[in-house]
Amino acid sequence: MTVRLNKHIAESGFCSRREADRLIAERRVTVNGQPAGMGAVVGEGDTVLVDGQPLKARTAKAGRRRHVYIALNKPVGITCTTESAVDGNIVDFVGHEQRIFPIGRLDKESEGLILLTSNGDIVNQILRAENRHQKEYLVAVSKPVSDEFLRGMARGVRIHGQTTLPCRTARIARFGFRIVLEQGLNRQIRLMAAAFDYRVTQLRRVRIDNIKLGALKPGQWRNLTDAELRGLLPEHRDW
Repeated sequence: MTVRLNKHIAESGFCSRREADRLIAERRVTVNGQPAGMGAVVGEGDTVLVDGQPLKARTAKAGRRRHVYIALNKPVGITCTTESAVDGNIVDFVGHEQRIFPIGRLDKESEGLILLTSNGDIVNQILRAENRHQKEYLVAVSKPVSDEFLRGMARGVRIHGQTTLPCRTARIARFGFRIVLEQGLNRQIRLMAAAFDYRVTQLRRVRIDNIKLGALKPGQWRNLTDAELRGLLPEHRDW
């Protein structure tokens, strides 16, 4: 029985499928001593190395350790990367005993809720655009929030060569608003606001679907509950 190489790496808990694809593209992955290509498949007897090091062997499914799923209140200044060479990377910041990686990203200047896991096989399911997972943010800006600005943000804004999906907005203060997105383009809210000549001065994510930031203080994290996991991915049962 064979499986795609990126899936094999993700299921080992080493990294997400997306990160595995990057490693393969950078020719850092070998199969039986040969650099692997994109779309490669591996079988039971194949030897897979990343940067010359073997993946940790998985235990049998019946006795397998549960994966880790955590919610972190990311502080400003922490970078959502697994690269250990980056100062302030999120993995070293959390310091978990298991190998974990972030699901999606929250830019360095932003704070708030981000999920991390040791289960690389579910990351793409959560990030897949058609799943339309809601993400809620509280945003402070450089000048008073107008009705025109809120309506324009809600309709969609042209960034990165495409128009953002319609979203929900609401004023929460003279210089603050709430926005709920169903997509996650790079620096989306900052670029959307800039299109109306607004500068984001503070951005905090407070919810991802059914998972709320709640009382977590900056830098604190907690394990997700079974109910939260079922709500996030109701079709997935291999926790």
